Amino acid sequence: MKLRTPMPELDGATDWLNGVKTRTDLVGERPTLIHFWSVSCGLCKDTMPHVSEIRDKYVGRLNVIAIHMPRSKEDNDPMKIREAAAAHGITQPIFVDGARKLTEVFGNRYVPAYYVFDTGGRLRHYQAGEGGMLLLEKRIIRLLEE
Repeated sequence: MKLRTPMPELDGATDWLNGVKTRTDLVGERPTLIHFWSVSCGLCKDTMPHVSEIRDKYVGRLNVIAIHMPRSKEDNDPMKIREAAAAHGITQPIFVDGARKLTEVFGNRYVPAYYVFDTGGRLRHYQAGEGGMLLLEKRIIRLLEE
């Protein structure tokens, strides 16, 4: 997904946990952080506290959505996803992408991966991997100040 690309519709979930969100719910008032993670991803577990910290720090000013991207058949176990979400404090809505439909739309290949959209729903920042949480937050702050 290229910078300035519009946020895609959030279609094709095999399940939603912690509520359901649509593109219409997210675009307009606040920037949005969409992060991809997987139950089998060690780096995702390591970075989740940082994502939760950002979510909590900017509550009411930033939308946060988690996309569970399975990396294997075992990753599609709904109980494992629920347990991992609870264990890692993922309280934001979780789009369970069991069929990898949204993963394909985003062109995402990595977990963890972070997509930051402005209030108009355009992609303004992308990064993947464990590093750069400070950079991610700086990009979010920049959008909050616009």
